Formats: sequence, C-alpha cells, structure tokens
Amino acid sequence: MALPEKKSPQPAEAAEPEITTAGPPELETGGVVTIDIGAVQSNYRALWARVAPTECAAVVKADAYGCGLEPVVRALAKSACKTFFVAHLAEARVVRALAPEATVYALSGLPHGAAAAFAQANVRPVIGSTHELAEWDAFCTTSGWRGGAALHFDTGMNRLGIPVAEAAALAPRVKAPEHGIALIMSHLACAETPAHPLNNRQIQLFRELRLMFRGIPASLANSSGVFLGGLAHFDMVRPGYALFGGNPTPANTNPMLPVLGLKARIVQVRAVPRGETVGYGAAWTASRPARIAIISAGYADGYLRAASGLDTKSAGAEMVIGETRCRVVGRVSMDLLAVDVTAVPEHVARRGEWATLIGPGIDIDTVAAQCGTIGYELMCNVGRRFSRTWKR
Repeated sequence: MALPEKKSPQPAEAAEPEITTAGPPELETGGVVTIDIGAVQSNYRALWARVAPTECAAVVKADAYGCGLEPVVRALAKSACKTFFVAHLAEARVVRALAPEATVYALSGLPHGAAAAFAQANVRPVIGSTHELAEWDAFCTTSGWRGGAALHFDTGMNRLGIPVAEAAALAPRVKAPEHGIALIMSHLACAETPAHPLNNRQIQLFRELRLMFRGIPASLANSSGVFLGGLAHFDMVRPGYALFGGNPTPANTNPMLPVLGLKARIVQVRAVPRGETVGYGAAWTASRPARIAIISAGYADGYLRAASGLDTKSAGAEMVIGETRCRVVGRVSMDLLAVDVTAVPEHVARRGEWATLIGPGIDIDTVAAQCGTIGYELMCNVGRRFSRTWKR
C-alpha cells in the first residue's frame, strides 16, 4: 500500500464540464438535488493534509452517501485517492470499473460462497470472523489467488469483527511469506464524542493489535476519528461523512465544506384561518391566521416524516424561503409538506418559487437534529426522484 508524501497532492486535473445532470428534467419533478463535486475534492484534500503522511482512503458506500458513486469516485481518483471502501461487492464492482488501479475493500465481509467473485472483481473482503477467514483461506489455497484481504477486529463496537481475544492465535501467520493480510482494521464507536472513554480504550487495544501484526498496515479512524489526533491515525484513515460535508466534530463548527443541497418547489400558498388544521390527522392547528406554503417534497423524497410539526410532539423542522427560516406544520406526507410562511413577504413565498430544505442557511446536520436523527440518514436517502445536478 503506497503512502502519500508529507503534503497532500494537488494534481493537475483534466478539464470537465462544470455541470452535469441526471434524473428527470427540473420541470417534471418537485425539486432539485445539487452536489458540489469540487467541495468533495477540497474536503478530501483537507482531511489528507490533516493526517499526512498517513494515507487517506475514501468511504463511498451507499452511493457515496447519496451523492452519486460514479461522479464522486471519478473526482476522488483525480485527487489522487488510491483506496476506496464500500459496503458490498456490487458497489465495489462499480468502483473497480471507475478506478482500475485503486485498492477496493468491501466492509460487510465475505458472504458464504462469494470468494471467487471477490477475486474475479479484484476486490478485497474485510473479513470479520474466523469462519469467513477459513473460507477465504481455503479459496486462496485452491485457486492460488493472492489479492489480499483485510482483517477486521472488534475493539469495542460489538458489531462486526474478530474478537480481540482471538488475535494472538492469528498473528503468527504474518511470518508466512504469502500470508494474504493486506490490512488490519477496527472501527471507532464514539469518535464524534472526543471525551468518551471508549475512544482511548479502542485506540489502546488497536495499538496492541498492531504490535501483534507488525509490518501490516493498520487503520482505525473514521471521519470523526481523524480529529481525535495522531494516536488514532495509524497508517490509514477512512473518512466518509466528512467528505460529503457532514460535521465530523458535532460539538464544534463544521470544518468541512458543504456538498449536498436540496430545494423544492412551492406549489401553492393558502390562507388558513385561526383554529383550522393542516394535513393528515389534523395534527397541527393554526393558533392565529396563517399563510401556509405547500412544498413539493415528502417522505418519498427522503425528507423524513419525523420533520412533521405537530401540536403536541414536534415543533417541526425548518427550511429557508427567501432569507427566512420557516417551520414545517402538520404531517409530512408522501409527496407534499406544509410550511408556515406567515412571516415571509408574499412576493417571496409564492407559487413557483423555491424552498431550500438543505443548503445555505440550513445545513444537513441542523435539519437532521430537528428530525431527531443524524445527517447520514438524510444524506443517504434524499431526493431520489428529483432532478440531480453535479457541479464543480
């Protein structure tokens, strides 16, 4: 595995169109998703500069966190990213076609009977159990495949991973000339909370693992782990969410550039008298005469039903119309939602104008917090039937 030089590179990049689009035309759908590919590249370079000379890989699972696997991988490959992580083999095949020289890992392990398919695609499985390892070893012995794999150890997540207690029995294999272990790794459970005691515990356990597997590259840090300091960096970091503009340091100002934007069309503005209700279940009642904008987006577009503004349970998530933050009222339905625009001038909140659901004035982490979730969930699901635009 090649490591970067001390300074993150600034490679010359071939000229590409400034804007590309996909999905239905803007006039045939309710909204537009915008992905700033240049910001993805800038975020990658900033993260790499923070950890150099440690290698900076890229986690691009779940369609690059909803930002588009193909344009994101192409852009990161042009920014000198050499290693990609995805969840499953199907995603890995796409990355392999886009970045033929890159190293590609599949995080979800080795499904039973899939070893030959991993080899055919030249993808490295991230092996998380001794059963998977035994199957992989058997395949490599009979086929002669030498493409390598990662060993994932569980240092405290209690999800996937070989128990640390089993590491000592596996470590002697690194003395063999063709041991096939390309990487050892683990996953931080609480990196977004720097003071959490589990961080130090996991870092210490992983340091001990690294000593057992001396000479094998080691990787522990995710996006938030990058900001825990050098003790968490080891030989490779694996940012995902931070690449796409999510805040890896929730207690502090976001150091990353925003990447994803979402706007949806106002289809109608209506006057709702005091005492009248809005939406399914009559769950929100106007406490005063109100102007309500109906927005062409709903939970079918990944805008969560938890954003609803209810009389008793929820104040409703916010969005920006003009320069004013406005709250969702009533239940978010499949295709539509309602927003109180009483405070917005009529010429700003009117049919055909746009509401910014995610973007300037209302970032994805803020919206997610108002919905009682995390930005990852929104990002991975937002705007699947909207027009999509990638800009540089």
